[in-house]
Amino acid sequence: MSRDTREGPAGPEQDPRPTCAWSVRETPIGPLLLAATERGLVLVVFHADDRASRRALARLEGVLGRRPVPAAEEPVAGPLIEGAWSELDAYFAGRLRSFDTALDWSLAPGFTGQVLRELAASVPFGGVVGYGELADRVGDPGAARAVGAAMGANPLPVIVPCHRVLAADGGIGGFGGGLETKRALLALEGVLPAPLF
Repeated sequence: MSRDTREGPAGPEQDPRPTCAWSVRETPIGPLLLAATERGLVLVVFHADDRASRRALARLEGVLGRRPVPAAEEPVAGPLIEGAWSELDAYFAGRLRSFDTALDWSLAPGFTGQVLRELAASVPFGGVVGYGELADRVGDPGAARAVGAAMGANPLPVIVPCHRVLAADGGIGGFGGGLETKRALLALEGVLPAPLF
C-alpha cells in the first residue's frame, strides 16, 4: 500500500488523504487523461496534451491534497485506471453499452453531483435527455441553466454521459470536449448518423 504513515500519539496511523494515480492514452476522440483514487475514477480530461494534463493534475493535487502519481506506481488506484481503460476500449469499439467502473464523486459536490448521478443512472446508451427534463428528474423544475452548468462541471465525461444531454429545441447544445467530440460520441451510440469522413 502506498499510503503515507505518520507517527501519532499511539504510533503510526494511515494518512487519511486519498491516493491518486493517473494515465493518458490516445482514443478515437483524442487523448484522454484518467485519474483515480482508491475509491474509484475521479477525473476524465479531454484533449489531454502535456499542458492540459499538467493543469488537470495540479488542480487534482490542490483538491485532494496528494500529488497524483503515474498509474504504474500506485497499487490500488492504478488497477482501477486499467479497468476503466478496458471499459473505454470496449465502449469505443462498440462492445460496451454500460460502464461498471467505480466512481469517486469528490469533484462533483452538491447539485452538480446530484444531477450527474441522476444522469448516469437514468439515461442509457443511445438515449438522450433535455436540460429541463433532467432538472425535473432531480426535483428542481426550471433549473435547466443550473443543469447546463453541472454538465460543464462534469469531472467524469464519457463515463458519466453528459454528451447525452441536448438543448430543448433538439439542438446538440454545448460540450466541454467540443461539439465534434459530442457528435462523435452520439454517433457511436447511434443517436446521430456517423460522419462521412
